Amino acid sequence: MFRISQYMREIAEAEQTGRYPIPAPRLRQQPGRNASDAKGSPTQDAAGLASPDGQRRPLEGVGRSPAGVGPVVIWNLIRRCNLTCKHCYALSADHEYAGELSWNEVVTVMDDLKAFRVPVLILSGGEPLMRPDIFDIADRSRAMGFYTGLSTNGTLIDAPMADRIAATGFNYVGISLDGLRETHDKFRRLEGAFDRSLAAVRLLHVRGVKVGLRYTMTALNAHDFAPLLDLMRTEQVDKFYFSHLNYAGRGNIHRGQDAQHLATREALDLLFERAWDAATRGLDEEYVTGNNDADGPYLLQWVQARFPRWADALRERLVAWGGNSSGVNVANIDNLGHVHPDTMWWHHTIGDVRQRPFSQIWSDTSEPLMAGLKAHPRPVEGRCASCRHFVLCGGNTRTRAQQLTGNPWAEDPGCYLTDEEIGALAGSDAGRLALTPFRKIHILRQETDHV
Repeated sequence: MFRISQYMREIAEAEQTGRYPIPAPRLRQQPGRNASDAKGSPTQDAAGLASPDGQRRPLEGVGRSPAGVGPVVIWNLIRRCNLTCKHCYALSADHEYAGELSWNEVVTVMDDLKAFRVPVLILSGGEPLMRPDIFDIADRSRAMGFYTGLSTNGTLIDAPMADRIAATGFNYVGISLDGLRETHDKFRRLEGAFDRSLAAVRLLHVRGVKVGLRYTMTALNAHDFAPLLDLMRTEQVDKFYFSHLNYAGRGNIHRGQDAQHLATREALDLLFERAWDAATRGLDEEYVTGNNDADGPYLLQWVQARFPRWADALRERLVAWGGNSSGVNVANIDNLGHVHPDTMWWHHTIGDVRQRPFSQIWSDTSEPLMAGLKAHPRPVEGRCASCRHFVLCGGNTRTRAQQLTGNPWAEDPGCYLTDEEIGALAGSDAGRLALTPFRKIHILRQETDHV
C-alpha cells in the first residue's frame, strides 16, 4: 500500500516550517529478514533526511515494518460471496466451498500469527460477513491485540449488522465501490448493489466506524473516478483506496480491459491533487494506492515539478519504503489454509497451515518464488532491471509479469512510466512487454486449485 496522504502531509509541513519533518521512530525490516531471524538485533536505515541548508538528520522510523515484526496478513476466511464481481481475484460465487478452515483451525493459526508478531489481520473473503463465526473471529482478533480490518462489499450491512460491526470495534472497514450506480452495479453484477453499499457506508459512519472506499480502476470505470472522489468528500468518508488492476482471478481473465498508461497517469494526477488539497487544508482524509508501485516514482516526479527543494528528502523516504512488499511484509492465507505471497498469488501456493505453522512457511526461502521476493535486490529482468527507480519500487508487481509471460521476474507491463522517466534509452518503449488478452492456459499446475 502506498500512502499518498502521509507524504503529502510531510511536504505540506515542510513548506510551512522550512524543514522536512522527522518521521516517528520506527525500525526497518529489510527484505530477507523476518521475525524468526531478527533475534533482537533490528536493522536501522543509515541514510538521513536533508533540509534546504544541507544538514542531515537520522532517518529513523522509515521502513516497511519494524524488525522482528511479521507481515500484515490478509485472511480470506470464506470464499463464498453474494456477488460475482468482474475483477475478483478469488473467483468467488454464491455457493459453499468445501474444506474451509474450521473455528478450531482458525484459533490455532491466530495463536501462531500472534507469536510470530503479526501486527495486522484484514478479514476478507469472498464476503466475510457470510461466515457464521466472523464476529467470534473478529472479537478474538481484537482481544489478542491485532489491528483488525474488515474488507466487505457492504451489501449485507443493514442497521443491525452495522450495530454489530461497531460493537466489535473493527479498526477499519473497507467497502468496495467501483463507480457510481450504473457502473458499480455492472461491475458487481447485481442491480441495487451501489445503493446498498452506499447505505452501508452511511450506517457505519454515523456509528463512528472508520470507513474507506475501495476502487479498482479499469477502462470500463475510469470515467467514474472523479465523481467517486467527490462522493467520498460529500459522505465524509475517512479513506480512499485506489487499486490498480492486478492480473489475478477474474482480474486476469479481464486484463484486456485494464486502464491504459495515459489514463492511469491522469488518474494519479487527480488523486495527488486531491490528497494535496486535503493536506494543505488539514482535512482528515486518507488517500492510498495499491498494486502498482510505480506510484512512488510518479509521486517523486510530481514533487520535483512543484516543490523541488523537498525532492531529495522525499526520495529517501521512498527508498526506505522500498516499494512492493509481496512475500516480505504482506501475506495471504486463503479459505483452505493455503499461504500465498499476497492475495494476487492464489495460483501459487507456498504452504498449508494445516501441515505446518504459518511462521515456518513464511520464514522458508527454499521455495523459489519466496526466495526471489525476499531477495534484496530482487532478480528482475527487462526494463525493470535497468530502471533508475528500481530502489524505490522494488520491481513493482510480479504477478502481472508472471501471468503474461510465465516468468515472475520479467518486466511489469503495468508500469506506466516512460523510457525517459526510468532512464532507459530513448525509444525503448517500443520493445516493451505487450499486454495480451487472457488465454485459458495453466502456467503453473497450482492454478487449478482455485479455478
